[in-house]
Amino acid sequence: MSIYHISLDGDVLKVGFGSTISTGDKIVRDAATRLNQMIVSGELPGGSLIKINGRTSVLVSQVLADKLSILYDAIALFDPKIGDRGLDRYVVTISKHPDYQVGDILDVVQIQQQSSIKLVICGFANTGKTCFREGLKQALLQIPNAPESYFISGCPDGDGSWYGETARRDADLANRLKTEYKAGFTPEFGQLKAQEVRGINTPIFVFDVGGKISNANRLIMGEATHAVILVKDETEVATWEELCESLGLLVVAIIHSDYEGVEDVISQETPILRGNVHRLKRGEDVSVRSMIRALAGVLVGLVSGESKNG
Repeated sequence: MSIYHISLDGDVLKVGFGSTISTGDKIVRDAATRLNQMIVSGELPGGSLIKINGRTSVLVSQVLADKLSILYDAIALFDPKIGDRGLDRYVVTISKHPDYQVGDILDVVQIQQQSSIKLVICGFANTGKTCFREGLKQALLQIPNAPESYFISGCPDGDGSWYGETARRDADLANRLKTEYKAGFTPEFGQLKAQEVRGINTPIFVFDVGGKISNANRLIMGEATHAVILVKDETEVATWEELCESLGLLVVAIIHSDYEGVEDVISQETPILRGNVHRLKRGEDVSVRSMIRALAGVLVGLVSGESKNG
């Protein structure tokens, strides 16, 4: 099974991580092998410009740059954070071509073949939203031919998308970095994060928010289309339901986070997914939880138009 996927679609190189969780050394070897195969077969013919769209790590980006800069005069990477409605935006990162300068932004009209959703995971503090988000990310990667997805943190608590994988390998390092990255939840942060959410237009975009009902959270959540409510107690649900309703968000799941539980319980599948998810513990792979897998299926269904929820 391929660890890192690479394919060419016109002048866009589509890249992304497979469902197998692996270390950086194995990932870069897999990426290099795939690129070498494409070069030898003539699948990568070379030319003036190639655009790269998909998930990369710092390590993989080095391999891509090394291999592709020999074949192409200029390389541009898709940046979902500066997108706009109807446009994908690519930033030129390498150029030996007079028509392209490093830092140039290339606007590409989106070909909208699917519906898209922006899902916010909300709920009070300490419900396991960050852990849940990481598990959902991995669960989507495990679905064959799932729509492209993108995940970010919508709160300044230091829990970036890197946290789950780092915690599995070195819990002390993850906690130290989290403390260093933690920042205040200011109005400026809310405005910038809302702008970021607004600009990302992948088919499935997921983010979590802070555990308080605040103006900043309202601003950020207002850019979403759908919501998951994650709670520790049933009495917490109504508050977040009211907020989601006021923002016009479609709630697709209401889930009880049962840290002491030993198995997930799905009590209702439609029109809203309901039940329990157990033991959302940092550093554990929770993508195998049946509730998280069920939600991943709901999201794929929403994008493909097969779900009864949307």
